[in-house]
Amino acid sequence: MRLLLVQAPSTEGGTQEKVYPLGIVSLASRLNWPSDDIALIDMNIEQDAFGALKQKLLDFGPDVVGVSLRNIDPLGNKVTSLVQFFFATVRMISSLVPSARIIAGGTGFSLFPGRLMRELPQISYGIVGEAEESLPALLSDFDNPPYIKGLCRRNGDDIVMAEAAQEFDMSGYVSPMRNLLDPSRYLSINSYVPAVGIESKRGCPFSCSYCVYPALQGKKLRCRIPSSVVDEMEILNKDYGIQSFHFTDPILNIPDGHLESMCDEIIRRKLRIRWDGFMREDRLNEKNISLFEKAGCECFSFSPDGLHQNALDVLGKNLSVANIIRAAELVSKTDTVSVYHFMVNVPGETEKSCDEGLRLLERLYGLHSANRNLGTIVLNNIRILPGTRIEAQAKAEGSIRQDADLLYPAYYNPAPFDTLRYRLEEMHFCRNIFMWHDIK
Repeated sequence: MRLLLVQAPSTEGGTQEKVYPLGIVSLASRLNWPSDDIALIDMNIEQDAFGALKQKLLDFGPDVVGVSLRNIDPLGNKVTSLVQFFFATVRMISSLVPSARIIAGGTGFSLFPGRLMRELPQISYGIVGEAEESLPALLSDFDNPPYIKGLCRRNGDDIVMAEAAQEFDMSGYVSPMRNLLDPSRYLSINSYVPAVGIESKRGCPFSCSYCVYPALQGKKLRCRIPSSVVDEMEILNKDYGIQSFHFTDPILNIPDGHLESMCDEIIRRKLRIRWDGFMREDRLNEKNISLFEKAGCECFSFSPDGLHQNALDVLGKNLSVANIIRAAELVSKTDTVSVYHFMVNVPGETEKSCDEGLRLLERLYGLHSANRNLGTIVLNNIRILPGTRIEAQAKAEGSIRQDADLLYPAYYNPAPFDTLRYRLEEMHFCRNIFMWHDIK
């Protein structure tokens, strides 16, 4: 059986940031498939994505094709959908190799499995959530698979979906065999986020009202052995020249001590590498910030999301404004840049809360101006995703229709504060320009 794994297009243009397709490479690494019978393609780095896919299909002649849908849209307040690329990918596969069986998966697919399989009858099976154990089980008995966690199958006109797999033991994580897809092609490909990702854990114990991480990965933290994570980084650095990494963890600096252990290992091995990842503000202190910097942290990335205390509470962040300011006070004294992500016009917004949000942004600029180490502040409206509390709230208050099609971009942004983001961006942009040009 010949297997082709495809990363479907997940950016809206050729100049957008791209990431190494860790998911399909990790899956391929666990299959122990004969090298001549497995192939991978990342359509995102091909100059002609569909031309490259066509050639690969005709040359390789797969019996089974796994297609990963990572993103359904670009987020960032944009109204562009990426779903059409997935539709075209699946239909091209079916047209060129009609005998091939198609399996769909990936984060984007896992959010809308029934909808996508109904609209694309070419898909034989889908897998929701983790696939390290589900995919090999499916491939071993393709025509009559037993019960498999995460498996979506057809029953006449219906799609029957098993509960998502969220229990993969990360202590037994196998480092992806990067020779299956050369990481060297991703060197210097991005200007903002490192293209090569590293996974040190899965799961998120928090319950943010807009977030799907707990639904996709579960709430239980499952961590890799710190030394094995650094082994992977060291090999990528020495064998492929990768110097900068992005940790894909929902939150990098939990549980306490895990990131610190990785940093100790990086320092002990004297690795000259850089890395970043999203951190919780309330887990930072002078000691671990110093350690993170020494071990190569090149950006303190924060996503507090709430610009004032009511927003933090409504979003379920389990944070205080004081936590955000304290973290900013600490990181602003370093030589490392910081980036903050906030959500604008959250439920319950008032004129008073808008002023509180503005003052918080001013405070962040005031703290970072001395060292000029504020990378940027990202301001977004909330992308409404299925199964989240924000979806239920938006429907209850009439901000979106009861039958709203969330497959396509839908944001929480009701009047009268629907232009708040623009007002805050004007302030942020001016302050950023003045900071970098040292204008008071």
